[in-house]
Amino acid sequence: MRSIAIPHFLAAWVDLSRRFAWIVTVGALLLAAGGLFYSFNHLSITTNTDEMFSPQLPWRQEEIAFSRDFPQFSDLLVIVIDSAVPEEAEATASSLAQKLSADRTHFNSVRRPDASPFFTKEGLLFLSTQQLTDLLNRTIDAQPFLGQLAADPSARGLFSALGLMGKGVVEGQADLKPYTSALETFHRVMADALAGHPHPLSWTALLSGDLSELAGKYKFVLAQPKLDYSSLEPGGQATAAVRAAAASLEFVKSGSARVRITGDVALADTQFATVAQGAVAGLVASFALIAVWLFLAVHSWRLIVPMLLTLILGLALTLSFAGAAVGTLNVISIAFGILFVGIAVDFAIQFSVRYRQSRLNFPDLTEALCRTASRSGSQILVAAAATSAGFLSFVPTSFIGVAELGLIAGVGMLIAFVCTLTFLPAVITLFRPRGENAPVGFRWAARLDPVIARWRYPLLVFFSCVAVLGCVMGMRITFDSDPLDTQDPNTEAMRTLRDLINSPVTNPYTIDILLQNAGQVPPLAEQLKKLPTVSQVVSIASFIPDQQDEKLTLIADANNILAPTIAPGQPTAPVTPNDIRAAARTALDQIDPALSKLSPNDPLASIAGDLRELETASDSVVMGVNWAVTRFLPMELDRLRDSLSAGPVTLESLPDDLKRDWVLPNGRARVQVVPAANSRDSRGLHRFVSEVRSVAPDAGGSAVTIIESSDTIVNAFRNAAIYAVIAIAVILLIALRRIQYMLMVIAPLILSALMTAIVIVALHRPLNYANIIALPLLLGVGVSFNIYFVMNWRTGRTDILGSATARAVLFSALTTGTAFGSIAISAHPGTASMGELLLISLGCTLVASMIFEPALLTAMPPPVLPRRRPVIAQQTG
Repeated sequence: MRSIAIPHFLAAWVDLSRRFAWIVTVGALLLAAGGLFYSFNHLSITTNTDEMFSPQLPWRQEEIAFSRDFPQFSDLLVIVIDSAVPEEAEATASSLAQKLSADRTHFNSVRRPDASPFFTKEGLLFLSTQQLTDLLNRTIDAQPFLGQLAADPSARGLFSALGLMGKGVVEGQADLKPYTSALETFHRVMADALAGHPHPLSWTALLSGDLSELAGKYKFVLAQPKLDYSSLEPGGQATAAVRAAAASLEFVKSGSARVRITGDVALADTQFATVAQGAVAGLVASFALIAVWLFLAVHSWRLIVPMLLTLILGLALTLSFAGAAVGTLNVISIAFGILFVGIAVDFAIQFSVRYRQSRLNFPDLTEALCRTASRSGSQILVAAAATSAGFLSFVPTSFIGVAELGLIAGVGMLIAFVCTLTFLPAVITLFRPRGENAPVGFRWAARLDPVIARWRYPLLVFFSCVAVLGCVMGMRITFDSDPLDTQDPNTEAMRTLRDLINSPVTNPYTIDILLQNAGQVPPLAEQLKKLPTVSQVVSIASFIPDQQDEKLTLIADANNILAPTIAPGQPTAPVTPNDIRAAARTALDQIDPALSKLSPNDPLASIAGDLRELETASDSVVMGVNWAVTRFLPMELDRLRDSLSAGPVTLESLPDDLKRDWVLPNGRARVQVVPAANSRDSRGLHRFVSEVRSVAPDAGGSAVTIIESSDTIVNAFRNAAIYAVIAIAVILLIALRRIQYMLMVIAPLILSALMTAIVIVALHRPLNYANIIALPLLLGVGVSFNIYFVMNWRTGRTDILGSATARAVLFSALTTGTAFGSIAISAHPGTASMGELLLISLGCTLVASMIFEPALLTAMPPPVLPRRRPVIAQQTG
């Protein structure tokens, strides 16, 4: 009784819409306008990825607590400066930090963790005893040279020192071999400056040698920008401010220093920018191609326009529901638009194509609409209900991003059904499409029905084997838990991050552990260092040098020798070009007699040639030489004086800003663990987290967040998939009233999922944060297609592939595939992977629905057909 009542009710409903077509159409359009207006005022978009997970999750609570305790590490723009000359990078970083600190419009805080005066003064204590001894001995050997430079830090002083070298060679008191590298550097810098290409000499590299590389080639500025989460790029304005400030700096303008930006804010911004890149063009092309498929499906603009208007109406109403239900779309729930278009268009296509078939049998438009509603309306209703249930199954999960997506898309399916059975018939009535004069189904496909019927058992055996293979291959599906793998590796933020992967400042895979006090740090650090997946352990104890007494003695002895020599001299008048020429002539007079005792290739002989050329050079070239050889000399002499004044380092003597990074005011101490190089892929990261947690169960940090969030996502989708299958099965059982029929819908759905598993494993396509969203869509599309065929078969239709339903299914798949295709060619790897998986799953769904399902139906005994009352359309209006 109920199976008869629903078709008649739907037919009466469609007939009511037809009779009041103008009222329904105008009212619906006004409702759509109101819905869009409401959405514009009540629906916002947030790009804050932290809001995609429930704050009630234990790992999220730990993450929130850590951000509260150490706010200086959250929402960072990490500005990375490098140059061939270390001092250029340092000067650029210092100037940039000063400029950004003054910009309170774009930044909350700016700091330089690697430029603390503490490290300048106490840095020698962090060298090994042997390294320190070698460095101090080299510095003491250069005492006479340094004395000249300290007294006169200009080219004049340098030339005086070089002249003393020549005099020493003549007198047999100087061995130049230890100075060969330094002299070659002087010659190279002077020669470049004389050629019109001055660049500053690195006194740090000259005096420290290989030890200058221990600090690394990169300098850092850490900026906390003011974020605008209503923007596609929340940190975009701050990033632009950084670039504008950097562009005005001396060594950036000359091209000597490079400034790059990375950090969590920059990575998120570039991700959203990459997603948006080409999105408009892709959307336009997608809609154009969709219009082509719709034309091929229904052959009339009088049907295409109603279908598109129905789609727009449904989308507008779903937007207004989203505004009322969630208020804010996140980076995942915003994908509901794709899901809505991909599935809701199927309802419109089914109704329109089936309407064409009814119009062939019943030329009267009114009768055709009512017959279509009676025959296909209940099928679309079941498909909408099952699809909606599939999406709504994600609502109970802790993955809020997908939970909200499921809520919006689930209700959107019901809205799409109401629009299809209410608005679409009204607009079709107003557009009055012409009648049909030929069958709507594919003639070529009709010839395949008997072929499939004849080969049904071999086909079923084949697909059974495919299903078994899918079960095996499904066990090999991997989930890439690293969110960085979904980003474009060619963006500046990603390239910079990869360059800095070994730095604790920028490594995205570290673990943080909070202990009750600093006294617990050393024993835990020793345990952690023994783990094979750990490369480095950093804590407050890392800033307390070992063997301090021995090292301080060495430094004090060197200071006693060097301090009188390198003490700043009395200020002198600025050096002039003539002063430099005179100094060059004086140095030549001392070097020339030594040349006969040196090999022709000796760097001092090359320097003599430079000095001769300098005598006749223009004033600008002479001053360029002076700038090149002394630009960073005063800075290096100051640094040397500071480093020779090192004193004992204790926990209490550490600067407050440094201690605040590692110890909380309540005494709790932070330990940071950096993974080994082989622990940075997905599997390695799981091992790293597992090993560290075996020692410190309460460990948190970015690596733990990555693993826990991936587990949350996988569990959410697994649980939701179970709920969805159960909910769909219940709905099908209620609608079809036989377990056999329900299984005939579910079986192709499961088969398509298993075939998808085979393909993605064969193509080495792991699941990730982005493409896993394709799974609920697989449920929605697959269940719709199969419902149509099974419900047709129940009514005695045996021409499966040659039917109007098959035509609608094919063009629905093409339309949906076109929407997915625009995603697959995205510049963003994560989005592209989602599009690829959507296309793969859609293709597998189509194979299961168009080949396996007909074979299965023809292998089943014919159904017992119920007696149906005729549908009588009212001819009024």
